[in-house]
Amino acid sequence: MTLLNAPDYDPSRDNLVRNLSLGAAATVFLLVVLALAGYALGHGWLFSNLGYEHRVDTFFTDLERKDYAAAYNLYNGNQPNPDYSLARFTDDWTTHSPVDGPITAHHVDVSRTDGSGTFGTGIIVAVNVNHSKEIFMYILRSDKSMTWPAPHELTRY
Repeated sequence: MTLLNAPDYDPSRDNLVRNLSLGAAATVFLLVVLALAGYALGHGWLFSNLGYEHRVDTFFTDLERKDYAAAYNLYNGNQPNPDYSLARFTDDWTTHSPVDGPITAHHVDVSRTDGSGTFGTGIIVAVNVNHSKEIFMYILRSDKSMTWPAPHELTRY
């Protein structure tokens, strides 16, 4: 084949390369925006803490409904804990509650990753309870069990 009898130009290959390049650039851009937005809004890189925030929200909803058995299961990561009975848990979250009186309302405000590693070993979740008191719950990533009080409080959110 010589230059004089070359095949006709087919733009479909150029269009495919252009479209794939634009798609890859748009995907990278969207990933960067989601990563930064999740962090800036207080829900972890790429919104990785939302599941843990939902778990804490469900825990406080169960406390509001006085379903202490369900709240106890969430608190212990759905694992039986012989050192911390349901009766003691109920007493801790009613009589000796971190807020004065029963828990009647809550709002999960923000969460931060805590510990070592890329996504940390735990999550600290800030919860506004009864429109007056801020509580910081700690959730271990390994077994999803909760602890109150958290090892430290969030200072900026």
